[in-house]
Amino acid sequence: MTKQVKHTIAIVLFCQFLICLGMSLIFPVMPFIRNEYHFSAFDMGIMSSLFALAQFIASPIVGRLSDKMGRKPMLVWGLVVFALAEFVFAATSKLWLFDLSRVVDGLSAAMFVPTAMALAADITTKEQRAKVIGWLSASFSGGLMLGPGLGGMLAGISYKMPFWVAGVLGIASAVVAAINLPKDADEKIYDDVEPRRVSGGSMLADLKKMTTPSMTILFVMILVSAFGLAGFESIYSLYVNQVHHFSLAAIAGVLTVNGLLSLLLQAFLFDQLVVWIGEIRIIRWGFLLSVIGTIFVIYDHSHWQIFVATLVVYEAFDMLRPAITTLLTKMSEENQGLLNGINMSLTSIGNIVGPLLSGALLDMNYQYPYWVVSIFLMAAFFITLKMHDHPDQID
Repeated sequence: MTKQVKHTIAIVLFCQFLICLGMSLIFPVMPFIRNEYHFSAFDMGIMSSLFALAQFIASPIVGRLSDKMGRKPMLVWGLVVFALAEFVFAATSKLWLFDLSRVVDGLSAAMFVPTAMALAADITTKEQRAKVIGWLSASFSGGLMLGPGLGGMLAGISYKMPFWVAGVLGIASAVVAAINLPKDADEKIYDDVEPRRVSGGSMLADLKKMTTPSMTILFVMILVSAFGLAGFESIYSLYVNQVHHFSLAAIAGVLTVNGLLSLLLQAFLFDQLVVWIGEIRIIRWGFLLSVIGTIFVIYDHSHWQIFVATLVVYEAFDMLRPAITTLLTKMSEENQGLLNGINMSLTSIGNIVGPLLSGALLDMNYQYPYWVVSIFLMAAFFITLKMHDHPDQID
């Protein structure tokens, strides 16, 4: 990996960490925003849905634009758009502007996250890619892990303070990216990597080219893993409190340990696992371990065993997602923006459907949501048995 590649990756990691930190600063104060302006639970649900909906719609389109226009402009403007969304949220008291802010926030996520993955694929060799995608996943997790605690501290000054700070972090990231990221035209600096390739066809034609059996299976894996994780974690606190009588301190302890383990695994172990056993085996074992851990959470009543089972589920997902992304980027050397945009769009679908379905099933019976999640994950595991070590070989 050349010095210039390392420098570029470091800038992207730094900016992604800041934007994820800014995004998660706001998590602890959303209930207080609701109470402050007398919003209903439905109003707050609409805000969350608008973010995910905007991300779902925009990700493939923005990814395609980054293929055509370049990665740097999309990254810089994505950070600027994020900052503007946070400033609007901090300044307003009107529901429609809160909703508009969340739409713009979703657009900014669609602009930055898949473009960062596409840039990583553009400037790394296949051998380097797992390491870099692991780093990107770690910076994403690290920002999300540290943000809520800092947001809670800032909320002691004002409920709106975390949003102002998030906006400032967005502007700071945009300035860093604008100054330090090289121009897309400077492909010669990446002398050990083939130049980025973009097909001359339409977006629809390129989508059709991507729907090979191997690629379609990976798209299904993305959807199932996003649905499984969102379905599992969205009700986890409610579930273990209601069924297994976990205290708030115990729940916080599980989530904190998970955050630290996730960071360490993605930053330091993921690429080694890819070298040792390959992406497909990581995906296969990730799905199987997540099923086993989920079933333990349903039926085991020992707190420490549930604690361990929960960590198994979360860490399995933390290996699954970068493994699928790495494999996806290796299967096509062109249109990485569109490819990662589809990845983000499918993830958004899982993030929308998973919590809605799990919440509805939990109201019926406490075992239903995790059994449904387990069935989907087990089906994905059986599909991976049809995949050989080489991703293009499917029985």
